[in-house]
Amino acid sequence: MATGKIIKALSGFYYVKNDEGTFQCRGRGNFRNRNIKPLVGDEVEFQVENKTDGYILDVFERDNELVRPPISNIDQGILVFSAIEPNFSSHLLNRFLVHLEANRIEPLICISKLDLLNDKQNEEIEKYKENYEKIGYTVILTSTITKKGLEEIQPFLDDKVSVIAGQSGVGKSSLLNGIRPDLKIETNEISTHLGRGKHTTRHVELLPIGNGLVADTPGFSSLDFIDIEAEELSDYFLEMRERSGGCKFRGCTHTSEPKCAVKDALERNEILQYRYDDYVQFLEEIKSQKRRY
Repeated sequence: MATGKIIKALSGFYYVKNDEGTFQCRGRGNFRNRNIKPLVGDEVEFQVENKTDGYILDVFERDNELVRPPISNIDQGILVFSAIEPNFSSHLLNRFLVHLEANRIEPLICISKLDLLNDKQNEEIEKYKENYEKIGYTVILTSTITKKGLEEIQPFLDDKVSVIAGQSGVGKSSLLNGIRPDLKIETNEISTHLGRGKHTTRHVELLPIGNGLVADTPGFSSLDFIDIEAEELSDYFLEMRERSGGCKFRGCTHTSEPKCAVKDALERNEILQYRYDDYVQFLEEIKSQKRRY
């Protein structure tokens, strides 16, 4: 009996890695009856006869999991956004941040293509960096994803399981290719439709990069809020979460209630108006989804 991490799932086989190496395993027959499907990223107990003939006996409790891509126990989401071509979108970034916070995944914001900006545009991006860092996020500014850009990101990968997500057409595939040239991912496969890539990888794999692991597929093919309840949304805006305890009413939605600590902070410019506006829009989106269902 041994323990390890599933680093690849392909054609009914699970490839489990530990200090002894990587072992090809099948899932136990009773997993289906127990409604258990092992995922890439799972910590598991397994038994092997040899390197290619093993069985997964148990799947340990997950810290988190994503549906698309199907992966678990993610430490970090690297959100790759461009400053220009396509233009930086704080709205889309806030949407991604809500999803990461809801799944207890630590965000790392990477804004690229700074080498294509004029002075005024550069000031705007620097202001965004300052704003998000004030909230509590780490923001890396880099040039078009090149070897230098990769070197700036690399240290943040150590000792973590990371998934890469972000705007379409910003270079997520280029980033993965730069990290592991042997991947040869088509860089024009990402569609311009919001968050839905045409990435053709049939399986998810965790690639060893330095001292960390990176999922080989751009993450989050859907950005709706189906799994998020209206009353918990403000918990996923860090600046609201730390103030909501000061609201007069428990379950305050920070919209029309009196004596709301969040709205007070908004009036004092302690909360960014564009973050609050996105919160209100997301809240309405969640409520309308619930009404439809």
